[in-house]
Formats: sequence, structure tokens, C-alpha cells
Amino acid sequence: MLDLFADIAFQTGLGNFGNGTLGSLLNILFYMAFFAFFIFGQQIQSRIALMQIDGAVRKLETMRNDAKSLTVKTLREIGKPKDDPTPRLNTLLEQFLIEPVNMDPAGIVGKFDHLLDVRENKFKSDVARIAPEATPAQVNNLENLVEASWALNYMFKVVRHLYLLGKKTFSLFVIFQLQAFLPLIMMEAEAYLGATKAFAEGHPIGDGAGALVASKLMKDRETRKVPKDMVAAETTLEGRRVIALKAEGPGGNVGKPGDAIRQVLEENNGKASMIIMVDAALKLEGEKTGEIGEGIGAAIGGIGTERFKIEEEATKFGIPVYAIVIKQSIQEAVTTMKKEISEAAEPVLEKIKGLIVERTKEGELVIIAGIGNTAGIAP
Repeated sequence: MLDLFADIAFQTGLGNFGNGTLGSLLNILFYMAFFAFFIFGQQIQSRIALMQIDGAVRKLETMRNDAKSLTVKTLREIGKPKDDPTPRLNTLLEQFLIEPVNMDPAGIVGKFDHLLDVRENKFKSDVARIAPEATPAQVNNLENLVEASWALNYMFKVVRHLYLLGKKTFSLFVIFQLQAFLPLIMMEAEAYLGATKAFAEGHPIGDGAGALVASKLMKDRETRKVPKDMVAAETTLEGRRVIALKAEGPGGNVGKPGDAIRQVLEENNGKASMIIMVDAALKLEGEKTGEIGEGIGAAIGGIGTERFKIEEEATKFGIPVYAIVIKQSIQEAVTTMKKEISEAAEPVLEKIKGLIVERTKEGELVIIAGIGNTAGIAP
């Protein structure tokens, strides 16, 4: 290889230095480059990582600003406020929740539930004041829109904080850890940006898959309100008495399925043969959107308070809880519902029929809870 370089050098007029001189020069350059990379390699990698993170921070800021602009525009169009809604919106985007003390875990679920109720009521009333002309359903959609903007604002601030901290301290641990998680963070941010568009236009989102199934069971049936922000309808399925539950729509709302199931059980003295919960579930990479999975337990996301209530009631009365999920990605869960997800509702109903035929007797009560955000889904 050195001879080849020497020949090239000679042909180009550099051969006057001689083969030995050129070879020594190349060796010196090689070792210098090797030691420079050995000594400064981590710093070079760190600076490259900081450049990548800087680009992501700028992109997050743009996404945050786009979501905020869309929120302000929608508030003006729907709510028709007399004053500029931006200052009040800025206050909402900086709102936070302090978790209850968990050193003594007894009663922690009740405390969490209470704080979440207070936060939700305040958030919804603040949005209603910003948009005085909005209907209750529109207020729910606007609340979800503001929540998505809040999430983007929070993600931007946290990533910016870690970026500036890593840049200030030049901590390899902070820089490389942030760089490793950056693709997942950006994927989630893209999902929330898509969610703002869906809520602004009142479209159903992928997370409403469970609510869509319950809505099909409620079709042409009289509905009644149950706690909290939930509706119930009674129907029959394969000779079984069925009570279907979902969040009250068509505004963006998830309700409190735990409270609804508790009331239904109390009304029927705990005499239910089965609880079936239908919800969206995050798919693994390689799985197809709209795939259906079956399992055991309370299929419901969130902080865990509603799942606790459902598990407590089911255990109290000895009722088996079954789960049916419709798989989708995080982006698909919070953006406008895809065709594959909506088409999965009918196969889910067939699975529900099969499950109640196998596990219950005619005339028995079955509770079916459609879990998820019911934006754009009636009743």
C-alpha cells in the first residue's frame, strides 16, 4: 500500500521526497490521527450529539409553537372570546399537578383520585371561560386540544433543560442518555402534534376504539348518564342481559369507568357474571394496526386509579374480568382514527359474543365497558 502511495507521489512530482520519507510521513499522520481520536474521540462524539440534540430542540420548539397557534386559532373560532385568549392559554400550559405523599401508601388511590378530579374540573372550567360560546361537547374537545399543547410544551421544556444542562456541564452521561432517548421523544411529540389537529376538528382518534365498540352496542338503545361523565345502555346479546358503558360523547372525554362499573354493580346487587373491557393497546413493532388481542384483567390506561376501582369491585363480588384490545401505535392512538382500527370493531363484537356464550348462561348479566377517548363518537 505504501509503495502504491509512493508511485502516485512520484508520478505527481512528490516523489522527490523518496519512498522512505513519504512512508514515514504517512505513518506519522496515521498515528497522530489515531491518538487524536483516542484522546478527543468522546469530545468529538459529544459535540456531534449536541448538534443533533440542538436540531431536535429547535424542531420541538417549532412543534410547540404550531400546536399553540392552532389552539389559539380554534379557541377564537369556536369560543369567540372577547379578549385575546393567549395570556390565559399560557397560564394553562404552565399548570402542574403535585402528586400526593406516598410514604404511607394507605389511601393513596383516593388522594390521587381527588387531585385528578380537582385538576380536571379546574382545567375544564378554565377552558370554558376562555371559550364562552363553546358547547359542552366543544369544551371537551378544546380541553383535549389544550392538553395536547400542554404535553408538547412540557416535552420541549424538559428536553431543552437537559440539552442546556449537558452543554453547560459537558456531562457525557446526560448528553448520550438524552441522545439515546431522542428518537422516542420525537416520535411521541409527532403524535401529540397530530392529536392537536384531530381535536381541533373533532375527529375520532385511535384511542376511541373501545368507545366505538360500546357505541355499536348502544345503537338504537336508550342511554342514561352514570358517574362520572359516562353513559350506559341496556341491550341483549346471545340471550344475555348486557349493560354497555362508555364515556359521554361526542366531545373528547374519557370519563371514569371505575365509578360507572361500581354504580352498575350496586344497582344489581353485585350480580354480574362477567366484566368485559375493550380498549386500545400499544402494538409492538412488527404487529399490524387493528390486530385484536384477548386477555385477563382491567384493560385501561391512565395513572391507575380507575383500574384500582374496577379490580376492587370485581374482587369484592368475585366477578371475572376479561380484556379485548385493538392494537395500534402511539401515533395512531392520538391521531385521527385509521380505517383498520374502525373496521376492527365488528370482529371485536364477534369475540365478545363468543366469550359470553362460552363463559356465561342465558339470562345472566354481562357488563361491557368501552374504554377510551370518545371524541367524535356518539352517543
